[in-house]
Amino acid sequence: MLEQTGGEWSAPLDDVFIHFDYARSTALGHPFEWTVGNGYSSGNTSLTYPLVLAVGWLFGFRGRSLMIWAAIVAATCTFGVLLAVRRLLLESEHDAWGRISSYFLPPIFLGVGAFVWSLWSGMEVAFFMATWAIALLAWQRLERDAKNFQDLDRTKKNARMNAWWLGAAGVLLVTTRPEAALTLAVFGVAAALAHRSAGMMHALGILVRAGLPGAIALCTQSVGNKIFTGEWTANGAIVKLAIYNPYMSVGEKLADYISNLKYASLRNLEYHFAHIEGEHLRRLVPQSWPTANPLTQAWAHLARQAWWAGVVPLALAMLPLAFTRTRRIAVVLWAEIVLWVVVVACNGQVRWQNERYIMPAVGILLILVTLGVSVALRTHEDPGGRGHRAKPSLPIMMVLGVLVAQIIGVLTRPGGAPAQFRLPWEIAIACGVVGALALRFWPLRALFVTFSLLFAYDHQIAKMRDQKWFFGRACRNIRDQHLAIGRYLAEIKPRRVLVGDAGAILYESNRPGLDIIGLGGYGKLPFARAGVHGLAASLELIERVPDGDRPDVLAIFPSWWGVLPTTFSSELLRRFPVEGNVICGGYEQNVYRADWQLLGTGSRLRTMPVGDTRIAAEIDILDLVSEKENNYSFDKPQNGWAEMRILPDPTNPALDMFDGGRRITAGKGERFVAKGLVPGKAAHLVVRTAPEHDSHVRVHIEGVDVGTLHLSQASEWVEAALAIPAERVTEPLRVELTNDGPGDFVDFHAWLTQ
Repeated sequence: MLEQTGGEWSAPLDDVFIHFDYARSTALGHPFEWTVGNGYSSGNTSLTYPLVLAVGWLFGFRGRSLMIWAAIVAATCTFGVLLAVRRLLLESEHDAWGRISSYFLPPIFLGVGAFVWSLWSGMEVAFFMATWAIALLAWQRLERDAKNFQDLDRTKKNARMNAWWLGAAGVLLVTTRPEAALTLAVFGVAAALAHRSAGMMHALGILVRAGLPGAIALCTQSVGNKIFTGEWTANGAIVKLAIYNPYMSVGEKLADYISNLKYASLRNLEYHFAHIEGEHLRRLVPQSWPTANPLTQAWAHLARQAWWAGVVPLALAMLPLAFTRTRRIAVVLWAEIVLWVVVVACNGQVRWQNERYIMPAVGILLILVTLGVSVALRTHEDPGGRGHRAKPSLPIMMVLGVLVAQIIGVLTRPGGAPAQFRLPWEIAIACGVVGALALRFWPLRALFVTFSLLFAYDHQIAKMRDQKWFFGRACRNIRDQHLAIGRYLAEIKPRRVLVGDAGAILYESNRPGLDIIGLGGYGKLPFARAGVHGLAASLELIERVPDGDRPDVLAIFPSWWGVLPTTFSSELLRRFPVEGNVICGGYEQNVYRADWQLLGTGSRLRTMPVGDTRIAAEIDILDLVSEKENNYSFDKPQNGWAEMRILPDPTNPALDMFDGGRRITAGKGERFVAKGLVPGKAAHLVVRTAPEHDSHVRVHIEGVDVGTLHLSQASEWVEAALAIPAERVTEPLRVELTNDGPGDFVDFHAWLTQ
């Protein structure tokens, strides 16, 4: 980093500075605020990490030097993880091989470039791994209690206390990363099962003590979110999880999840653990080898496949499952790995940021690799003193061997082929049996483990070099674009800055901000949910921001935001391109002078129906606050898309009028509840639209068809009115509009007048 930035401190991800933003606000006495004055925000789903960073701020690590504190925290946490995990390798204080093999742990744990990249990135990965290690130590205490029931009452008392310690560690775990709820559940269930011989009620008590504090912490966080933001769910989840997408069908969401799950499962095996090219391939297949030899040809073919080598760490991590002494801890850790991947696959951003969301699972897998190497190379007798060397379970080794063979088949599939088991099961079973039989013998097992370690190390030479370069280049990119914009804004001192990346720009400039994506938060306005609906929904919310508090500067990627930089700005202040971009969201991020004069121009009804004197009820379609107040909903999926129009004002064609609305496709509808009408008095429903095509919109009042709005194509605003008989007017009034087609119907605004 320092080499590529010329000595300046930076970070490889803009999201690092989101943590820094929250940390600075916390140190200034405004915890859980993205920028001071915006109010509580749930955009940072890691509650504890900004608190740790805030300590550094108070100690004097301010500005960019907070990255130095983040590095100190990461190094300290990583060392703590190594110390904690070392205990897994020791049978006792006198276990000489355990002490020797523990020295495999640092080079293996720090041996995958992408994982180390995440540890030192400034994100919460290293700190999370430390919280996991604390929970691991608490769980190990419970495991020791389960083996000592000579003094039952005293052991139960100790176990209850240690279960509370696991619960306390669980609070730290889930408030650092909420995805760890299932990780905590694995520890709790494993501890309860270990204590079931002391009675089911005792085991149930262990489970409750281990899990209840974490559950309370998560519920408290959700309640706080609801109280201060109006949403039970954190902004980060709303923005990143497909389940909150209002337009996708259940099938599309499931397909998105499965795609993410496959990616999260295979990305490490196919790329981070192994990738053969150039210099590395020449070492494996020297040009001096005779090409006519069939064995040479077969080896060259396998080497050029490249991807199969990624199974090596996976195979080593499976070894602890086959040995009695390590099987229990291996089952627990493998369960945590699988459940972690299953959970983070819900996150649509699992594919970005160098796969940092998957990295905690990679860290646990590397711990299992070390455990596998240690147990496989042991040469002394079993703890039971049965007089023979420990051997892996033959049936388990066969099953694991078959699985490894099939995974190799997946990794060597032809380009473009789906990721699925493709080896004939007879071949896979044969490979599993042969491998299991061979690894029963210590010399062959030692040869396999040694070769595998050297092979994996050889692969990581190039990968580590690439990740070092990537780390430095990404830091330079963030420095050249995001931090440079921040310095510029610090000079011109805008009132408030609208950003599309809520990180380094606001941190470096130290100016108030508005995050249009929604992570940062602004009072109770639901910008995160609006961002999922579309830009027009976000603009509708900005209409609710007081004029004096609206951003006067935009710092955005022009390629991300459609008409925003062209329609809602008056001047391009400066461009900030980034050369050799590997991490920023676009080549160019620009600063514009904001111009919001169009906002609010569509809030007023232009044509009052004849005979009516007042607006009894109003719903501003696509304004999420107005929609919530009126219990608005639309048929899902593939309906209700956000739209906006800027057309001449019907009352003054020399002026433009802006409004946002929803596109209702033929055959689908929308509904809302109007309040404020006088029951039994005739009314009109007035709908603002800008018909692109002819359409017919049926209107139901309290479930009764009262007429149809016949809309003809027009390149202007149209406010169509439909009379509602007096006998149909109630308080409140349920209104439903159904588009009978043939064209789409875009509803921008609706009023009930009397």
